[in-house]
Amino acid sequence: MKTANCSQKTLGVLYNLLIVVSLFNTGGVKMSSLALFPCSATLDSGIIGELSKTLSLTVYTDNNLFGETAERFSVNPERLKKIMYSKTSVFNQFTLEKEKSINMFKQILADKLASPVEYLFHGFLTSLIPPPVTEVLRVLVVDQKEGRIERAITQGVNRGEAKKNIRHHDVSAFYWTDFLFKKEAYDSSLYDLVIPVEDKNHRQITKEILSSFHKTSVLRTPESQSAVKDMKMQAEIEHLLLANGHKMDSRVKAGHVTLIIDNSVLGFSRLKNEVTELVEQVSGVTGVSIERCKSYVESVYRQQKFELPSKVLFVDDEREFVQTVSQRLNSRDVGTYGVFDGQQALELIAEDRPDVMVLDLKMPGMYGVEVLRKTKEIAPEVEVIILTGHGTAKDREDCLELGAFAYLNKPVNIEELSATIKAANDKVHAVVHAS
Repeated sequence: MKTANCSQKTLGVLYNLLIVVSLFNTGGVKMSSLALFPCSATLDSGIIGELSKTLSLTVYTDNNLFGETAERFSVNPERLKKIMYSKTSVFNQFTLEKEKSINMFKQILADKLASPVEYLFHGFLTSLIPPPVTEVLRVLVVDQKEGRIERAITQGVNRGEAKKNIRHHDVSAFYWTDFLFKKEAYDSSLYDLVIPVEDKNHRQITKEILSSFHKTSVLRTPESQSAVKDMKMQAEIEHLLLANGHKMDSRVKAGHVTLIIDNSVLGFSRLKNEVTELVEQVSGVTGVSIERCKSYVESVYRQQKFELPSKVLFVDDEREFVQTVSQRLNSRDVGTYGVFDGQQALELIAEDRPDVMVLDLKMPGMYGVEVLRKTKEIAPEVEVIILTGHGTAKDREDCLELGAFAYLNKPVNIEELSATIKAANDKVHAVVHAS
């Protein structure tokens, strides 16, 4: 027995020596980090405490990211939080707000990964760390839903509340990874290590993570730091493209940039020249190539013009009218989204606020004046343009008294409507900038 124990100790010493030798041979320095994607009610807090203490890692969470991003880019941290955790806005196709926010997150994270600090990243932010950055071990600790519910109950939450909280978390996680990768949040392909909780406690799970973390493949190597530089350059390029209204995927490898277009383009050469000139402004770029996405679709690529109205809600029960007018407004770079009754409008306003609403007065169900009144109660900052073919002088008086921006008659002149929307949008943004 003593001989066996000695042999085990000797093997342990030899294993540690092999790790040290590997570090020297690869030129790597053991400055690695962990990234733990959250799956609620799976012992996260205990695991984070054990890992950060054992490995002397600095814990960095979504809230830390919101704070730093808000400070560097002068944006509202609560808005950043909503963008990360909520369903993508129906107006995002016009504003690109989510893409811009994610780009800001990437710029902050690239700086963190380039620093000498060793981190324990925890939160949805971990999805933004690219796989080629091999010095970060990307981990998911997951469990069956019933096990998570029972665990939450032992922490003092009743069953109904536990189910609600877990569902809310899982839906938010799905929105996030679906937007980024078109994958489920707990898809194993997104992680280096997936650990089912089952009957384990947080110390046993921590031990499994440590075992993987201490492998020589999780090192700050020249290759991994090169991937960090690529990430940083890609973030700079995306920032420049988005600021100029261009939404397209990109790849960066050692200074060479590949831009991917997934929509058909009128004037491809002009677009190619424009985006190439933009990208070449970024320091360190050695070449630019452009290719079509494998899922290339025949829909026209549109460059966004952020100075024009991009969050306009159109409310009218005549579907064909809404679609026709929306298309004509979109061709004038006015981003509109249509709903077909007052209740739908109020539900959307409650969770996804427009800047301007174009509202039909005479609709089945909730009357337009009532929709206007409730809109001003929920969101007084939304400017409302009334559009009607059957209004009376009393209707006009009531609407303007309730705060309508304008009162227009059908059939509407598209140029007049477009100009009125732009004027209302200017008023909204003037108030925002003044505050």
